[in-house]
Amino acid sequence: MTTDALAAWCRVRKQIDWTSAVDETPAPVQATVDGLATWCDAAVRSLNPARADRLLAALAQTRADASRKRPLTFTLLTQWQRLVLGTPDVPFRQGDAFAKGGRERYALTLHTQRDFEHCLRESADLEVPLASRAARAYLDVAFFHPFPDGNARLAMLTLAYVLEVEGVQLDQVGPLQTTRYADDSAGAADLAALVAVLIRATHHRATRARWST
Repeated sequence: MTTDALAAWCRVRKQIDWTSAVDETPAPVQATVDGLATWCDAAVRSLNPARADRLLAALAQTRADASRKRPLTFTLLTQWQRLVLGTPDVPFRQGDAFAKGGRERYALTLHTQRDFEHCLRESADLEVPLASRAARAYLDVAFFHPFPDGNARLAMLTLAYVLEVEGVQLDQVGPLQTTRYADDSAGAADLAALVAVLIRATHHRATRARWST
């Protein structure tokens, strides 16, 4: 049997100094282009129009929830995932999950859901820079793999939600679409750095656009 990648992620997660992984980024940031909606309409729609429509509906819900600053919980993710998958029943997975052609296994224990919810609550820890919190929440969804299907899409929505609560939208998300590995601490820190770069680039382009009008 493959090793437990979720256990590896939980170890890596504790090893990373998320508070110093990136510098603080500007907030709020209002993008001139809606990067996530554009991604849904381009990359996703070209493969599956119905999936893109569901993802856009879920995105609209995440933004409504962000405007009310609702805490990030498993219950909230469940509401989004119903829209992502177009099904009314999306319970926490009932067994081990697999990804990357079965090369990564995410074990299920009696404490998996509880541990996941604890990690989600940490997305509101203001002592950690925003980019680190968003990247960490993305990886939490990816590696806890809470649902049988749709976790990659949910991870992207979760990252965007953590940013949106602080008034930050990205004008591009394509660079985030890279394979991540649960035992890769350098890769996790690099994702936080990438999110910070995307925030600053969005802020720069938005500022430049305002000055040019």
